[in-house]
Parts: sequence; structure tokens; C-alpha cells
Amino acid sequence: MDFIDLKTPYSRHRKSINKRIQSVLDHGQYILGPEVTVLEDRLASYVGVKHCIGVSSGTDALLIALMACDVGPGDEVITSPFSFISTAEVILLLGAKPVFVDIDPQTYNIDPLLLEAAITKSTKAIVPVSLYGQCADFDKINKIADEHELIVIEDGAQSFGASYKGRKSCALSHIGTTSFFPSKPLGCFGDGGALFTDDEKLAKGMREIRVHGEDRRYHHVRVGINGRMDTIQAAILLAKLDIFPNEIEARQQVANRYSSLIKKGLEENSGSLHVLSTPYVAPYHTSVYAQYTLEVVNREVVQKAMHARGIPTAVHYSVSLHQQPVFSSLQSSGGHYPVSEAACSRVLSLPMHPYLDHGQQDVVIAALLGSL
Repeated sequence: MDFIDLKTPYSRHRKSINKRIQSVLDHGQYILGPEVTVLEDRLASYVGVKHCIGVSSGTDALLIALMACDVGPGDEVITSPFSFISTAEVILLLGAKPVFVDIDPQTYNIDPLLLEAAITKSTKAIVPVSLYGQCADFDKINKIADEHELIVIEDGAQSFGASYKGRKSCALSHIGTTSFFPSKPLGCFGDGGALFTDDEKLAKGMREIRVHGEDRRYHHVRVGINGRMDTIQAAILLAKLDIFPNEIEARQQVANRYSSLIKKGLEENSGSLHVLSTPYVAPYHTSVYAQYTLEVVNREVVQKAMHARGIPTAVHYSVSLHQQPVFSSLQSSGGHYPVSEAACSRVLSLPMHPYLDHGQQDVVIAALLGSL
């Protein structure tokens, strides 16, 4: 069994994907070709913003967003300690300081109630992570940011397609970023990412940064990077975008059935199982379930038993960012983030993709319940 099935989407939609790829091979504009522009227009419309900028990866999207906001040495950027390394890595790359704020124990997203205490005169921006497919609580975050005149940049690498109070992920702050890494809810066949904004000035700046700071050919007005999107990846995303709404619905059905089966198993084996929680989706949210992540005790024992039954699992994430060696010299790494640390010791992700059938789910849950 695959943890994430990347083969079935291609086999089921081979004709449309191959047609898109062939079009690129025929015209030969392999970087920032016409498909990139078409994709940007479609993604902006889907999210509900004025501007989308297609880029080379989700990490580059975060980096470009921070650069467009002039984040640099002496600045502090508040973010979550419970995330993939790129969220804080890009802050450090620009010479700024990541300041971590602990997470909500139910959603795993940054806890807005703790934000105010982390803000200083050096704070420049807040980067909430919309983890596991669910958006952070942006109304509360944006209110605090507005009061302190701070930029808010959503790390929506795992939440593209999710909604928050009727609005799409990546349309909830000054800038939204996402990733199209193959395993993401909307993934290409390599690296890719995008930025979203309604701000004309920020959009112009991000487009310039994407191409080495150019505002026209060989005329560089600012420091930039090579963050351009490959046209073939855009073509693949255009084909996959046609089926994306159906895949989101399928993901939600898989997640709901997982939770129902686990709940039933817990009721039938009261006192003998050690599942601490299943995914929680806050009111007025929808999740795209980039991962289906629960909490268990004795995780290593559970994983070993499941793997013995042929069921792959994963841990997102086993080490909180403030505990990573690369951040050991930061003053912020001396803080205490008990919720993040507790989650790191207990979270376990089950196989999750839109093409998991009932039989496969039954096998996964039987292995889970049998391992506890």
C-alpha cells in the first residue's frame, strides 16, 4: 500500500495530462511559458484574489514573500514551531530572527491567544502555518497584526483548496503562499509553488524577485532569485486543476470514514486502545487533509506493528523547530513550547489520498486498532 498514491491520478487522467505536456514540448517555451500565465489566472480566480505568481517551489514562495516585504537583518518574524523546516528556514536565510509561538492543541496551528506576548518593536511579520490541510484562525491573527501594523503571510503549503469562513486558503492575509510538491493536495510532477495577493505593489515586487529582480529584460531594480516556474509543471497543474474539486471531496470522505471507523473501534475496545485524538476541524473551516494525522501513545510500537502488517505511516513532525540544531543559537530557541513538543511525541499520519477505497481503509484501521 502507498502512503500517498501518486500513480493513480496520472493513470486515470493520462490523456489530458499528456496532451498538456505535449503542447509545451511543441512550442518549446519551457520556463514561464504561456501555460504559466493561464495557470496564474485560473488559480487567482479559484482563490479569489487579484494576483497569482507561479514560482519554482513552496519554499521559494515563502522566501519571495518575505523579500517583497523587505524582511532582513534586525527583523523578527513570528511563526509556528510545529512545521516543516522551510517555514523558519527562509526567515533565517534573510538574516531575520524566527520567533516561535506555540500551537493550538486541537488544530496544531499557531495559537492566536499567544501572539500578543511575542510581538516586539522588531517584529515585522507573522507567518501562520495552515497545517495538515486546515487554515489557521486568520480573523484573530489579522486583528492583532493590524493593531501592530504587521504583515501576515500564510504558509498554505498544506492547505490549498481549504476554506475559512467561506474564504479560500491563500486569500486570508496580505500574501498567501502554497506548494505544488507532488504529495500536496494539488501537486505537480516536480517542484512548484505560488503566491497570492490583492496588493498591486506586492504583486509587482514578487514578480520582479521571481526573475532576479528584473522589471524588464536585463534591467534589475532589486535583488531577486531564480524562482521561475517550469512550464511543464504549469501544464500538469492545469490538467489536475480540472479534477481538484472532486479530489478534495474524496479526501474529505476518506478522512470522515477513517474517523468513524476509529471511533467505532474505540467504543468496542474501551480502555484497551491508546488513540488520543483524531483530526479536529474547527467550526466554519473545511480541510483538504494534506495528512490524516491522529495522536497515539507508544508511537514507535504502533508504527512498528503497522509496518509489520504492510501499512506505511509517517510522522509530521517528530522534532519541533525550536529544537532543531540549526536554530540552537537563537534566543527564541530557549522558549518553551509544550504543546508543540507534546504533539511531536505523539502525532502519527495514516495513508491519505483521494483514491483510497473502502477495502484499503478497512485494512489500515484494522492494523491501527490491532497494534494498540
